[in-house]
Amino acid sequence: MSDPNLSWSNQHFDVVVIGGGVVGAALLRRFTLEGAKALLLEKAPDILDGASKGNSAILHTGFDAPTDSVEHWCIRQGRKEFLDIHEALGLPLVKTGALVVAWSKEEQQRLPSLLEKANANGVDDVRMLSRAEIQQREPALAPGVTGGFEVPQEYIIDPWTTPYAYLLQALCNGATVTRNSEVLEGSFDGAQWHLKTTTGQCTADVVINAAGLYGDTLEQRLIGRSAFSIRPRKGQFVVYDKAASALLSSILLPVPTETTKGIVLTRTVFGNLLVGPTAEEQDSREDWSTDSQTLEMLHATAVRMLPALADIPITATYAGVRPATEEKEYRIRALADQRYVAVGGIRSTGLSSALGIAQYVYNLYQREIGAAHKAIAEPAIPSELPQISEYGPRLWQAADNGGIVCHCELVTQADIDRALCGPLPAKTLAGLKRRTRATMGRCQGFYCTARLAALSEQHLDEPIAEHYE
Repeated sequence: MSDPNLSWSNQHFDVVVIGGGVVGAALLRRFTLEGAKALLLEKAPDILDGASKGNSAILHTGFDAPTDSVEHWCIRQGRKEFLDIHEALGLPLVKTGALVVAWSKEEQQRLPSLLEKANANGVDDVRMLSRAEIQQREPALAPGVTGGFEVPQEYIIDPWTTPYAYLLQALCNGATVTRNSEVLEGSFDGAQWHLKTTTGQCTADVVINAAGLYGDTLEQRLIGRSAFSIRPRKGQFVVYDKAASALLSSILLPVPTETTKGIVLTRTVFGNLLVGPTAEEQDSREDWSTDSQTLEMLHATAVRMLPALADIPITATYAGVRPATEEKEYRIRALADQRYVAVGGIRSTGLSSALGIAQYVYNLYQREIGAAHKAIAEPAIPSELPQISEYGPRLWQAADNGGIVCHCELVTQADIDRALCGPLPAKTLAGLKRRTRATMGRCQGFYCTARLAALSEQHLDEPIAEHYE
């Protein structure tokens, strides 16, 4: 079913999805539920190891997306589907709402046009708020607020369990996922694709490129040219201690500019509060580092907006790298004569739009390539989904959980065992963290790493002891 063996190698598939991020996960789920025999190839040892591992975890409404764009359509449809399925899949949804807040006269003057854009985008429950109304709703905000408006249906979700759930549902309905499988070569003979990877080879009727930060490289490798160029954009974040989450009830959005959505303050489903991201152009697709000057800027920005943060410890910092391209639009297209679909340039809204992207691509697949399948009448629902949100039941509250392993995040031995032995087991320390929250807390793994190393022995591709050498 997954990658402990090479049963997928030398098989033929209707569709091969390349890339194990949130978009690839949603695509695999959609094509599987539509009845296609589908395979996902991921080059890393674990899923979500690229652009999808670092984001702000907001379920957007698309109120500020380019009107009538593919991105706008995908956000709207993806959000609708998420709201339809999240309870069945056991995915958390925290209905915070958002405030777009102006801190200057210039920003205040841009609010009416943003409100008009929201209405044009079908988000018609936005409402202008006075300075007094905002301060009444969020009393911990600094007094410099000049005004703003509310977006009631912007919510926070789990950025890691969500795509994991998509993959698990695909798996339990017949899909195949394999990791450590970088696509080395691909050729189309006029009827089918022949793919060679680092762990095996297969054939497919259709190939979908969802390789994120390496989408252009993969396209060049497969068809000899690329219609887009990835221009990596780093976003750094600061995560505050759990006490900070009591300071803010809404997502705090800035007045966006032409180039960036700006710096956000929001609670997370893990009980923290984060500020970010920045928008830094860089050449490297692998540079996930943070720097002290930028982190200090983020902290200072957060304190200016929420002064009480000055006295709250910082728990963690991290960076995400987004697969921006030379254009703002999503780069989705089908080459019918080569039975190839590219899904590129999914920058900062991939978590919200992934299910919509999957719908869009499946429609494209039917229309441009002429393929059709018999949808599964009653799709199976995965039963082994981890619950790591602070806003729902967790295993530390249950009996027979094996005891606490990570005390900062209340991760139990049962959580660890499930993550290591489930249908898509963790293969790296980062993968274990994304499935359990282990090492995410104040000590950043200082106290629990030795126990984690013992529990995960023989399970991870890179043993934890080697990770820290």
